[in-house]
Amino acid sequence: MSRIGKAPITVPKGVDVSIANGLVTVKGTRGTLTQKVDTDITVKMEDEHVVLTRPTDQKRHRALHGLYRSLIANMIKGVSEGYKTEQELVGVGYRATVKGQMLELSLGYSHNINFELPKEIKVTTTSEKGQNPKIQMESADKQLIGMVAAKIRSLRKPEPYKGKGIKFTGEVLRRKAGKSASKK
Repeated sequence: MSRIGKAPITVPKGVDVSIANGLVTVKGTRGTLTQKVDTDITVKMEDEHVVLTRPTDQKRHRALHGLYRSLIANMIKGVSEGYKTEQELVGVGYRATVKGQMLELSLGYSHNINFELPKEIKVTTTSEKGQNPKIQMESADKQLIGMVAAKIRSLRKPEPYKGKGIKFTGEVLRRKAGKSASKK
């Protein structure tokens, strides 16, 4: 059984947590996030901690307990520190440029792809000589930034032979040997 739900969440200075009618609102320097919590799970503020409790040890209640504890902890970390993700474009001629909230990607297709980003995400691109172009994204919402990063990656997934495509920085890809490896 997971013990994640039992751990209290420490609220840092500068972060305001309000709980009303099953809706948890977290305000901080990087923005405001809200999360609706299931009616079975109780959320309370005790001193400088957020504590979640469940009514029984049913499998459903245990699962929701850990889930909502993690979601609220991610919201608190997001509004205080924020989340960052970085992706690399591996391939000849692959480019990325930003115009406002529009990300223009050149990924080897016959056309450029224009990807509109949500207003909650700040994006920058870098392309230094001799290195792969990079896309850096920042946001307070962990779910949103993860979803957008996965959507961008799905536009051109890294292929297993040369590794061309969009990958997360530091991601280890499983590579396959080509046809020439079997001829000996």
